[in-house]
Parts: sequence; structure tokens; C-alpha cells
Amino acid sequence: GSCPKDWKPFVSHCYFILNDSKASWNESEEKCSHMGAHLVVIHSQAEQDFITSNLNTSAGYFIGLLDAGQRQWRWIDQTPYNKSATFWHKGEPNQDWERCVIINHKTTGWGWNDIPCKDEHNSVCQVKK
Repeated sequence: GSCPKDWKPFVSHCYFILNDSKASWNESEEKCSHMGAHLVVIHSQAEQDFITSNLNTSAGYFIGLLDAGQRQWRWIDQTPYNKSATFWHKGEPNQDWERCVIINHKTTGWGWNDIPCKDEHNSVCQVKK
């Protein structure tokens, strides 16, 4: 099992970072989908650390997590949302109308932040090896 050219391998998946490609959450997911992938789903600290080690600290990156309503967080690949393996910044998620999620870097380090889905950011795509 190997990864397509320019994709980064980690455990059983391959990751592609869209660095200079700001788009809304929907457009970002569409870009991943054109590559046969989906927005990244993060289930462990190790995976979070691997991904963030490849990101630019001055940018935000959409991940495949969204609020299906009433703060019911859902992963795009339908895997269970496990509260104990989440990496929200302190105080996040904080606004009911912010229904999409980015990874970004603050003084306290990397973490997740809920934001409006129409905001434009970079993104990270993921596909199984």
C-alpha cells in the first residue's frame, strides 16, 4: 500500500495538504473528492501531530468534521465522533452557527476551531492507502 505522488503516508492513510488553495468547506471537500479522497478525519493525537507537523502555522485548514445540528459533530467518513480524541482549542467549539472546523495554530499550539462553513481556508485531504 503506497501513496500517490506528493501525498504523505501515515499509518494506513495518505494525506494531501492544499496549502495555497483557499476555499469554503464545501469547495474544499469537492477538491478532495476530485482526487478520490475526503477532508481529513482525525482519531488520535499521533495523527493530529503528524498532520500539523506538515502545516503552515499562519494558516487554517479545514478538516472533515461538521455540526449536523444541535452540536452533533459528525465525521465526513461516518466514523464515530469520539469526544475523548478531540483536539479543540480551549473555549472551542463556541458558536452554534459555526458548523465547520479548521485546524489552526495559536500561542497554545495546534487545535480545532469551529468556524462558518463559507469562510475560506486551506484544507487537508485523506485517502486510505
